This record gives sequence, structure tokens and C-alpha cells, in this order.
Amino acid sequence: MIATLFISVLIITLIAVVLALLMVIADATVGNYGVVKITINDKKELEVLGGQPLLKALNNEGVFIPSACGGRGSCGLCKVQVLEGGGNYLPTELPWISEEERSDNIRLSCQFKVKNDVAIKIPEELFSVRQFTTTVESIRDLTHDIKEVRLKLEDPPEIEMKAGQFIQFQVPEYELTDEPVYRAYSMASVPSDTNHIELEIRLVPNGICTTYVHKHLKEGDTVMVNGPYGEFFLRDTDRDIICIAGGSGMAPLKSILLDMAEHESPRTARYFFGARTGKDLFLLDEMKELEERMKDFKFIPALSEPQPEDNWTGETGLITDVVKRMAENASEAEAYLCGSPGMIDACVKVLKELGMPEERIYFDKFA
Repeated sequence: MIATLFISVLIITLIAVVLALLMVIADATVGNYGVVKITINDKKELEVLGGQPLLKALNNEGVFIPSACGGRGSCGLCKVQVLEGGGNYLPTELPWISEEERSDNIRLSCQFKVKNDVAIKIPEELFSVRQFTTTVESIRDLTHDIKEVRLKLEDPPEIEMKAGQFIQFQVPEYELTDEPVYRAYSMASVPSDTNHIELEIRLVPNGICTTYVHKHLKEGDTVMVNGPYGEFFLRDTDRDIICIAGGSGMAPLKSILLDMAEHESPRTARYFFGARTGKDLFLLDEMKELEERMKDFKFIPALSEPQPEDNWTGETGLITDVVKRMAENASEAEAYLCGSPGMIDACVKVLKELGMPEERIYFDKFA
């Protein structure tokens, strides 16, 4: 009986796999959709080859939609409104689309394939996003697993950005990818330096972009990027600022703080930075210099697992615990957070407990 049941399940599974493969093959070969038209915001028309994801079709035509995961359907950033020609939602879209967004025909552009003429709506500011050819000016190790990559812009030679925004980095074909792919990284550079982009890239095991950067990228190489993107930037208020980050989440907050220092901002700022051990800390001298340059800024690093060799005398524990102990006037301040989704969610909870309204908590979650 058990053997018969096992064989039946095996046969059903094999049939399902074969059918799925046939559908993929049919979509890629038999499903010749020809040339289709994409109308954007009722004012721009593109003719593209049908059957490809909307995200890819737009990128190929120089219209860049932000996507932190490079089109894998795992970040939920590449949303567009499809006004006509949308068709049914795919199962891979639904986890990222709320009921309200479904009523507005919001789609995940990396999953939605253009198989017929469509009309879409995107934010107007995306038309100002540019593709840049850059040269790797320098690479340096910040920690055992984070590299600073400084890019010199060649064509166009300048970028206009807000402190805290991000770009998309194009990874060429190599052993981990058979086609160029994009990954999103926050810029750590100060906006006034319009000729350079500085990135802080942490190695992720088997990560397509991080592996390429850490093991293959060299000074003098050419890199394609596009941007700027993002709504993570300093708001124009006079409120005190609480910054919280960990790891390469340092990048956008460094940019914001450098911009504040350059403009001699009088605002009070406290920056809580979480790391596991001493070897995970970096840019301590730069933060010390900012403390001296800025009117009322304090950098507060904390180690959750300090080692004996660290000889650590600073704050210890989870960064949320440190914030809970040391954050002052949170109810009157605003916060800027950058890091993993788990860290962000925990910090938002703590800040709300300290009386900060959620609408004054701005964050950039790593996908």
C-alpha cells in the first residue's frame, strides 16, 4: 500500500514537472508575440519585442525602474501601474501587491511579461534617471567582508543626487550569471561631488554582484550604473535626527551626514551603529571627524558580541537595546534607518515605543 502510494505521488510529481517545462518551452519558443507597443504616461511610446518582462523591456529602452533584487521578484520595488493590457496577476506578484494596489492595477514589472500592447504609468522623476559609464577609481577593504568601491563618472560625467539615494550596478556575464544583471546599492558619497559615486558592498555568499565585486572587480575596470533612485533622503525640517544602521547600511547615512556637515546644519543628530564584533566596525575615524565638524553630532557604535581581543569599552548589546537606553527626545525627533528587514522592523517598534510617530520614521531595507 505504501509503495503504491509513493509511486502514485512520484508519477503525479513527474507529470507536473514535465507540464511546467513544456509551458516554459512553449512560452519561450512557440509563444512568438512579435513587436508590441508600450505607452508610458500617455506621452512616450516604445516598440519592444513581446514576451519579455516589462522591467527588462523598459531597461533596454533606457527607461529604468528601481529594482533592488535585479528582477528576481524578491524585493517588490519595481512596481508600475498598468492602465491597459495587464491581464491576470501571476502568483509571483501577489505576495508584493496589497489589495489597494490590486484595485489600482499595480504590477510587479519584473514578473509581468509584455505579450500585447500595454499602457503604463510611472513616476515622472524616473524619466530623469540616466545610465552612466564609470571607471573604478579605487577599491579598499573597510572590513573583512565590506569593500568600498569608488567610481569616476565618464559618460555622462556628472550625476545629480540627494544624499541617501541609490543606484543600480550592472554586473556583466561571468560564472554566476549568463546575462548582465542589476543590483541596487546606496551611495555613500556626498552629493556635491557630482563626478564620483562611492559604494560600500558587503560580500554575500554566492551573491551575484557581491561575489563579482569582491573577487573579480579591479581598479581601472569599466562599470555601468543607472540612477539615482529612492525616497530615502533627509527631510527639510528642524527636528532632531536619530540614525540607526548596521553593516553596509552605513552608506546612505554617511552620505546624509557628510551633506549635513558640508551645509553646516544646526540640527542635532545621533547615529547608532550596530556590529557583532570589533572586526565589523569601520569608518570610526571618519565618524570622529564628523563629530568635530558638526555642531551637535554623536556617533554611538555598539557590539552585540564583543570578543576579548576587541578590548571594547563602548556600548554593548543589540542596537535596539542601546537606542532604548540612550535615545533622547524621540517623540520630537525623526529617524533614518538602514539595514536588514529584521533590524528595521525591530528598530521601528522601539522608536514607536519611545513615542516617535511612524510617519517620521524613514528607512531603507536591504532586500
